[in-house]
Amino acid sequence: MELSWLDDFLALVDCGNFSRAAEMRHLTQPAFSRRIRALEEWVGAPLFDRSTHRVTLTEAGERFRPAAEEVLRRLLQGREDARASAQAAASALTFAATHALSLTFFPAWLRTLEARASLGAIRLVSDSMSACEQLMLQGHAQFLLCHHHPAAPGRLEPGAFRSVAVGEDVLLPVSAPDGDGEARFSLDGPHAHTLPHPLPHLAYSAESGMGRIVAAARAASGRTARLEAVFTSHLAAVLRAMAQDGRGVAWLPKSLVADDLESGRLMRAGGAEWDVAVEVRLFRPRARLSGAAEAFWALVAG
Repeated sequence: MELSWLDDFLALVDCGNFSRAAEMRHLTQPAFSRRIRALEEWVGAPLFDRSTHRVTLTEAGERFRPAAEEVLRRLLQGREDARASAQAAASALTFAATHALSLTFFPAWLRTLEARASLGAIRLVSDSMSACEQLMLQGHAQFLLCHHHPAAPGRLEPGAFRSVAVGEDVLLPVSAPDGDGEARFSLDGPHAHTLPHPLPHLAYSAESGMGRIVAAARAASGRTARLEAVFTSHLAAVLRAMAQDGRGVAWLPKSLVADDLESGRLMRAGGAEWDVAVEVRLFRPRARLSGAAEAFWALVAG
């Protein structure tokens, strides 16, 4: 059964005349009649009484008419909904962002940009760095917001992606305080390198971008510390909670722990030489994006 047959059927219902209905459908009358006959054969019953001057519906035709109208109405509505959805998707901005930046950086950054231009609909996917990179490589996100350090390049090759710095942050070694208000675990303590046991390290897992950065920056600096990973997570917020609980030393973004440091819930576990300065960078494909995405990039990069 062809959908055009339903339009033919309803045209004949409205006109009551094969000649006028064929003209309305831009068909010759013989071709139109063959299509009506084909529909009747598909239904398995005559739909029109052709014995009168004005063609009228048979009882079977009366039963079939609401179904034909409903099918066409739903198809047309579905088409309009699909078009509207496609237009909305084309104008929406899709971001992938690491968990920490989704909580700390993204909301304020977005407010700053919205003060300069209307951005429209925004979709944010918050996940580990590894998962966010995969979204970009698969084309499921237009932009990636992440921490970046030159010693720890990611999976987004410069030949296929470009980026711009949109902010700064620092990864700080932190620890819960002891009873004297000092860091419970210190990288700079007088016996930090001669303790019988390594300092407990709250470490990032392999899929964490900040884990890559901390490992690469520490290796590049030449500074060593006796650390033993006692807990691992790709979520900085989880490591923060474990650090607050006195479980060990963690390198955490200053943007995430600034309030904790001010209130004393966390202490610096080492001097500034242990800090890792990082950029907050926005990545995008080099291939052309939608009009809305290109306008957003011009706003950020310009």
